[in-house]
Amino acid sequence: MTDNIKKDGERTEENVLIVKYGEIAIRKNNRKFFVEKLLRTIRRNLDGLGDFYVVKEQGRLIVEDRGGEIDFDQVIPKIICIMGIIGVSPGVRTKDQSLDNLKKVCAEHVAMIGAENYKTFKIETKRSNKNYPLVSREVSAAVGEHILEKFTNLTVDVHNPELTVYIELRNDAYIYSKQIKGFGGLPVGSSGKGIVMLSGGIDSPVSAFLMAKRGVEVEGVYFNSPPYTSERAKQKVVDLAEKLTEFTGGFRLYVAPFTDIQLYLLENVPHDKLTIFMKRAMTRIACILGERDGALAVITGDSVGQVASQTMQGLHAISSVATMPILRPLAGFDKQEIIDIAVKIGTFDISTRPYEDCCTIFVDKHPETKPKTTVIERIESHLDKLDELIEKAVNEAEIIEM
Repeated sequence: MTDNIKKDGERTEENVLIVKYGEIAIRKNNRKFFVEKLLRTIRRNLDGLGDFYVVKEQGRLIVEDRGGEIDFDQVIPKIICIMGIIGVSPGVRTKDQSLDNLKKVCAEHVAMIGAENYKTFKIETKRSNKNYPLVSREVSAAVGEHILEKFTNLTVDVHNPELTVYIELRNDAYIYSKQIKGFGGLPVGSSGKGIVMLSGGIDSPVSAFLMAKRGVEVEGVYFNSPPYTSERAKQKVVDLAEKLTEFTGGFRLYVAPFTDIQLYLLENVPHDKLTIFMKRAMTRIACILGERDGALAVITGDSVGQVASQTMQGLHAISSVATMPILRPLAGFDKQEIIDIAVKIGTFDISTRPYEDCCTIFVDKHPETKPKTTVIERIESHLDKLDELIEKAVNEAEIIEM
């Protein structure tokens, strides 16, 4: 719509993006902390796109373009991916909350979205401004009657309408009909930092996403094993990390050289236990790198029972070497559930590129499924060079900032 402007130059109506947050709203003393995180992230994501202004409005954030008409197609993709946001709605803000003006603005909105595309509608009013002279149902009834007069093809259906026009009466009035669902959760960085072991498969990027959704600032470590893994396998992981930045805002990826450790373990441990020893070494490296950056947990893509090393016994044998908590957000997910999330967040096509990681290449044909942690630790105590090789991998890890 074209902005309506008073003689003094002040806009009375303008297109804005209404940003809604869910879980944050039930926070009490620290709600302000979470809202400020959202504000900063939105402003950062829109930086350079225009003269945008983001303001707080009674449980909402409002994005306006002070440089002119807001381009929803440009702005919405930059905001809908932000953790903590449950949805966004392109709408109209009007300072004139008179009933006659609400009727006019709602009719303009219905015409703009295409009244001919619908048969039934309803008006739903929320009156946060308790000083408003009419109650919500009176506003809905009056505006609905006006819409019926203006658009003869529409009829009212309060139970299952094809179109719902929302009116929110706050400091200003907001009118909208479209609600685009976000991911919810908490703003990234509000729950500390974790380091994810990013393999290049389907599972670990989904784990990183889910922990970011819980407010964890995520960084990653990939274990590179040339010449047994190719440069394309490494690039696949870099591309996954780049994709995750759409949700995290930034991402630090460590690429740790792992070939020497693998060859050493291959020569010195029982082959049916090789994967357990490799994952223990990876866990140690992840803990060291994470602790350097202030991470408080290691994040993995483990799903209980999915592969031999992810039995309860295998997970116990791997976890015993960790110096910080290990978070496994996919522990209770089946593979199809994980794939569904990967498709939704856009990592599936990258993860399924045909380039294998180091664990896949070196896995034994008949790996042990119920390793005893005491046996694993006893064998490892005789691996004299392992500490030196782990320290070398940590020191030589490449850092890629995104």
